[in-house]
Amino acid sequence: MERLLRPKEACQLLSISYSTLLRWIREGKIRVVRTEGGKYRIPYSEIKKYLQGREETRAVIYARVSSADQREDLERQVNYLTNYATAKGYKVVEVIKDIASGLNTQRKGLLRLFKLVEGRSVDVVLITYKDRLTRFGFEYLEEFFSTTGVRIEVVLGEEPEDTKELVEDLISIIKSFAGEIYGMRSHKKTVLVQGVKELMGELSGEDSEVKG
Repeated sequence: MERLLRPKEACQLLSISYSTLLRWIREGKIRVVRTEGGKYRIPYSEIKKYLQGREETRAVIYARVSSADQREDLERQVNYLTNYATAKGYKVVEVIKDIASGLNTQRKGLLRLFKLVEGRSVDVVLITYKDRLTRFGFEYLEEFFSTTGVRIEVVLGEEPEDTKELVEDLISIIKSFAGEIYGMRSHKKTVLVQGVKELMGELSGEDSEVKG
């Protein structure tokens, strides 16, 4: 009897998301069987057939830090992802770096990445952590990329908490909302943002004392 794989196992072997697998099933790109309970099972022969016929995987490396003083971390990301791509047998077609907040949707590197994805010039986007690509809405980007046949591989899973960057992102959000309410050059906006900065500084100091 042929080995049947659960969807999660198939996704891991094919290096695709679950939503991409479902789309392939709907399009008839991959054959499945259903259990008595109506659940999908994928014959291993389907996985093997796809892997054998797949061309060289084109990868783009995307790395980001929030400030210029983190350049060493930026290079560490690039080096780690380059080694990962080599181990997986991927062909790295481009390395993209951004020094900007994860909330900034107009990052030069991010916009370049979108063009590569839209142009179907890559097969996989390599990032160390989800937050390197975006602070919010990762699932939407993942779904958008998958519609062009591009997948995202998060190599290191969940990112350790970076308090400094979280504070910077929070202040950026408050600046934006305060600007909408009071006007970008308003004195009230300046006072509000300064108050938040002082409060976050006090909280950070208290947190350090507790940890100490």
